[in-house]
Amino acid sequence: MREPLVSSDTDRRPGPAGRELTKVDPPTRSTAKGFDRTRGQPWSISAGDELAVGKDRSVPSSSSSSAQQARQRLADQLRELRTDAGLTGREFARRAGWKDATKVSQVERANRPASVADVRLWCRLCGASEQRTNELLAEQRAVAGMWVTYQRLNRGGLKRAQESVRDIYERAKLMRDYQTRVIPGLLQTDAYTRECLAAVKVEQLVETDDVGEAVAERMDRQQVLRRPGARFVFLIEEPVLWLRSVPTDVHTQQLRHLLDVMRWPSVSLGVIPLTGDRRTSYGGDGPGVWPEEPFLITDDSLVNVELVSGFLTVTHPDEIAAYVRAWERLFPLAVHGDRVRAIISRVLLSLD
Repeated sequence: MREPLVSSDTDRRPGPAGRELTKVDPPTRSTAKGFDRTRGQPWSISAGDELAVGKDRSVPSSSSSSAQQARQRLADQLRELRTDAGLTGREFARRAGWKDATKVSQVERANRPASVADVRLWCRLCGASEQRTNELLAEQRAVAGMWVTYQRLNRGGLKRAQESVRDIYERAKLMRDYQTRVIPGLLQTDAYTRECLAAVKVEQLVETDDVGEAVAERMDRQQVLRRPGARFVFLIEEPVLWLRSVPTDVHTQQLRHLLDVMRWPSVSLGVIPLTGDRRTSYGGDGPGVWPEEPFLITDDSLVNVELVSGFLTVTHPDEIAAYVRAWERLFPLAVHGDRVRAIISRVLLSLD
């Protein structure tokens, strides 16, 4: 059996990539601020799902350009397909039955996301093989699934949104979750989750009334925390513990639950204290480490970022590496073990 990730002692904790480190000097603190409305775990969407062409096609500005880069890679391939076929933009437009080459330019510059119909049209008019057509269609589906608006995510209700990511959690061997606004979903109590999802239903105009079923699904998913061989490393900015976004009794129960679950062998809970010097990651004399938007890294192969209007799924290695580097900057700032318990105890005293 794999050695537990953490113990109830205070002198052992996982390193930036899940490696175990010995006790270090107390890290640093600064006022943390959230980037978006985080409500538990980020979601992803299956590769076969597509974004509707027309509304909700734009991806909001974020620290990750992964979605736009993926669109551009697909657009470049469509342009290469056309030029290899010896077709000008005007000739392609004529064969497609369009009055001019405006759409050709928009699609090939990634100003307009390529739909399934677009990819099929490019392949047909350019004489692409069946294999090449299937490859491009698969890439289009992957690109479309990188950005998911709340409108699309919650179309089938909150329970379905919760179910859509269950297999990711059940397969993961290492999850690293950084949060600036909310207790991570895997560590939430039933009551805390109910408050979060009730707010989501109102804020995101979800019509289906299935908060209870969604809460039950998330609670059941927490069984992954007891799965042998899996590790779950949580990094929370201290203000998350103080935010009074739920009733006092729910807040109190949630904090006490954290004190219990942080003792589990598969769980590591680190808190970045509110005050202090956030330059520890650079040896104490470098630039400060600023809070980032909440993100979840799964097995160095997937990153989910929750934004105000939807979810971004990052799969490109270079983009994933950027989030890993962000994690490695933030992780040395955190305290663990008894120091976390001391912080939580102070918050609990403030609630009495």
